[in-house]
Parts: sequence; C-alpha cells; structure tokens
Amino acid sequence: MLETMDTLKGRLKEKGSKLTPQRRATLNVIIENKGEHLNTEEIYELVRKDCPEIGLATVYRTLQLLEEMDIISRINLDDGCSRYEIKTDDEDHQHHHLICQECSKIIEVKIDLLDHLEKEIEKEYDFDIKDHKLKFFGLCTDCKQK
Repeated sequence: MLETMDTLKGRLKEKGSKLTPQRRATLNVIIENKGEHLNTEEIYELVRKDCPEIGLATVYRTLQLLEEMDIISRINLDDGCSRYEIKTDDEDHQHHHLICQECSKIIEVKIDLLDHLEKEIEKEYDFDIKDHKLKFFGLCTDCKQK
C-alpha cells in the first residue's frame, strides 16, 4: 500500500496537485477492499467512516482522478453502475470476471486463456490489441446448490 501511496503522491505532484486526506481515504478504501469491486456509493459510505466531512462529489472527482492517473480501473459488470478496483503492476491487462446472475457475486479469473487468441487476431487482422475485457454470466457454486 505504501508503494501505491508514494506512486499517487508523485503523480499528483507532477500534475500540480496534492494527496489530500480525502484522496488518501478514498484510495485506502479501495486498497483495503481489494477484490470487492465497490461502486461509488459503497466507496463513499466506507470513506465517510474515517472522513465524515467528505462529500459524494469529492469521491466522484477522486475516483475520476485516480482512474486518469492509471491507479485504479473502472469496470462495468452490466449491473448499471461503475465499479472500481486497484491496478497492480503485475497485470498486463484487466483480468476477467465471473458474475453470478442469482446472487450478483463477482469472482475474479486470474488466469488469461486468451493470449493465443489475441496473437491470432493481431496477425490475421493486422491489429495491435492493447487490452480486452471478458465477463462470464452464470451461477456460482452456492446458487447452483440451492
């Protein structure tokens, strides 16, 4: 987490901005809830516990800034809201998600089985792929057993 804070501090300084307590609190919530895929309102509610004076608009602006700075990723899981997760240096691109249509549970797929397919598409279509996103919809183990 310190590396992320130092990275953020450096990038903010380059842009002529500062790591305010509100920005730090927002980033802390995302880091502490890694893998939870929180939406803006959920992040706001958690940030307010440590920073009760923060406004929803500040959280929105902070999330936008963090995304622009490539610190977090905004993901769309087709549920009507944007969700956020911290980016890690060891990911070439975003990982994939399994989304349960019954309970809305989100499971991250850590392996990437599309590398071979990407190479074929790049070659066949002379297209330089930078990233891809893949979502699988179905039933999780718990919901299948109901």
